[in-house]
Amino acid sequence: MTFDYTAMGFYTFDCLGRPVTHLPSGAGTIYIDEMTLAVSGTAGAGAIVAAKYGLSVQAVGAVGGDDMGDWVLMKLESFGIDTQTMQRIPNMSTSSSIITTRPDGARPAFHKKGATNAFFVSDQEFDRVLDTRILHVGGVGLMDRMDGGRTTDVMKTAKARGCITTLDVFASTPAALPVVEALLPYTDYFLPSEEEAGALSGRTDFDDMANFLLDKGAGCVVLTLGAAGALYRHRDGTRFHLPAFDIEVVCTCGCGDSFNAGFATGLHQGLDPEGCVRLAQATSAQTAMGLGSQAVVRSLAETEAFARTTPTRD
Repeated sequence: MTFDYTAMGFYTFDCLGRPVTHLPSGAGTIYIDEMTLAVSGTAGAGAIVAAKYGLSVQAVGAVGGDDMGDWVLMKLESFGIDTQTMQRIPNMSTSSSIITTRPDGARPAFHKKGATNAFFVSDQEFDRVLDTRILHVGGVGLMDRMDGGRTTDVMKTAKARGCITTLDVFASTPAALPVVEALLPYTDYFLPSEEEAGALSGRTDFDDMANFLLDKGAGCVVLTLGAAGALYRHRDGTRFHLPAFDIEVVCTCGCGDSFNAGFATGLHQGLDPEGCVRLAQATSAQTAMGLGSQAVVRSLAETEAFARTTPTRD
């Protein structure tokens, strides 16, 4: 296979600033301490982290025919990511967000869906897209054309060809369940946040959420629980919970997306389940320590050292 990791789905141009406690009234101005740009999104942030970790990475998604699209492609390529299957939608703008990060790390956002709406994988692109060991699909619920059944076609074919499949969603609501439910039988690892899993399942207990999603066909569910750590539930009965690292949070933007890439890197390395989750958590924790989707993540060796030396929460 040509690629270790293919990240298919939601790519976005982000402008982030902190700390933001309120919006100015009228035409007023508020001065902040930090501002940065980042490629983000449920596929974009993970693609860059995986590339930093040394995986050969393919980006599959769409940007608009604008300057922001040029920047996103330039940034991906600067990390050695293959962008041949990134689509340019000339009559649309690039999916973009303005992130107003609060002092506690929460990040209210203004988002324009843009070119993600029009992204579509044609029959002719299947061989290229699925020339990969791991297929990650991120952003279900935002890809209007793909969410109509095409993502299911891609994942079903990926499983038939022997790819490992991972799946994440974006700000899911109960209305998104039919789209996600169609994908779960072809999903080896489903990696939602507790909020997303709760919205999809209608449950409040973490194990009940996982049971609901396993019953829908997922091979394994890994719930990210923020400061409470992560819960791993496999259909073979394996269950464990790992606490979060004890860090000072700067911005939580991209934490779940980076978690996905760290987990996939563990799979690529042949780590056991706890090793995969611990690497994912260390990746996510470093992301939370800076502004932007991958600001503090530098290399696999540095993340492994972080995991060895950083204490976890009680």
